Amino acid sequence: MLKNKKIVLALLLIVQIIIVKVLPYFAETVEKFYSCGIYNFTSKFERYIFSWLPFSFGDLLYGFAMIYVIRWFVVNRKRIIKDTKNWLLDIIATASVIYFAFHLFWGFNYYRLPIHKKMAISNEYTTESLIDVTEQLILKVNDLQKELAENDSTKVTIPYSKKDILEKVPLGYDQLSKKHSFLSYQAPCIKKSLFSLPLTYMGFSGYLNPITNEAQVDDLIPEFKFPTTASHEVAHQLGYAAENEANFIGFLAATTHPDRYFKYSGYAFGLRHCLVEIYRREPELYADIISTLNIGTRKNYQEVSDFWDSYKNPLEPIFKTTYSGFLKANQQKGGIESYSYVVALLVNYLENNPN
Repeated sequence: MLKNKKIVLALLLIVQIIIVKVLPYFAETVEKFYSCGIYNFTSKFERYIFSWLPFSFGDLLYGFAMIYVIRWFVVNRKRIIKDTKNWLLDIIATASVIYFAFHLFWGFNYYRLPIHKKMAISNEYTTESLIDVTEQLILKVNDLQKELAENDSTKVTIPYSKKDILEKVPLGYDQLSKKHSFLSYQAPCIKKSLFSLPLTYMGFSGYLNPITNEAQVDDLIPEFKFPTTASHEVAHQLGYAAENEANFIGFLAATTHPDRYFKYSGYAFGLRHCLVEIYRREPELYADIISTLNIGTRKNYQEVSDFWDSYKNPLEPIFKTTYSGFLKANQQKGGIESYSYVVALLVNYLENNPN
């Protein structure tokens, strides 16, 4: 009887994969019934359950799961040869359950209506538009930098603890939801990751636990990045799975925030993506444009770059390649490069909604 159940579960994995392959053709249906329906309810419910815990329950689940998996492989190592068929069946049946849980609690959001369609934003832009928006962002960042630092050559230091920053993040969404009601954020649940050190060595600054809906932020990253990273993870909590969309929403939440340090972090975040794109398209022009940016902000950028350089290791590219493959398998054709696709959203949005 148990073996029959495992066979059914294994076969259901094939059915699930077929369904997932078909879902992109029904984005509006996913948007209406899952993202704005089932997920909207389950995600809030989970956050209400886990938000009161001062630590990440999801991280504990990951920890116990890793221990269990390692133990299972050790205990069942001899079955690889002696009972290969059933050994594989156990793995596939378990994978089927995990695959189902992942999509039920969060993963179907990968197939929802793209935000550029929801907000009627073009997904194409010209180099001229990119340059115009970049110059606007530089003016905004320069003004904020001079307000928040001693002079234009001093980097901005956020005077809040990381715990305070996480507590302030929802205020940006409170303001943002006044203009875009579908980005209302209820039952805040943003926490420092218990695995911050390994997360840093892997090259990631945060993630969302799809089972508990807790947003995790790497506690080691510079404070300068904390507002936008946390706002990015909240966007995932709201069901925006695509990385470029989470970057875009995180930018909007940070720049709409009533706190000037959040605004600075948000505008500098958006500007950096635009500068990278200009460097890719017009490397000769890049030097002229970057020279107009205050040295203090460039020092903030360098601080972040130095931080990641200090944790570089031979395994990081492997982790990023693996994650890139995961993204490609979930409707993000550019893989890890899809983070940078936020530029199209930024340029077209800011052209029509100058701040």
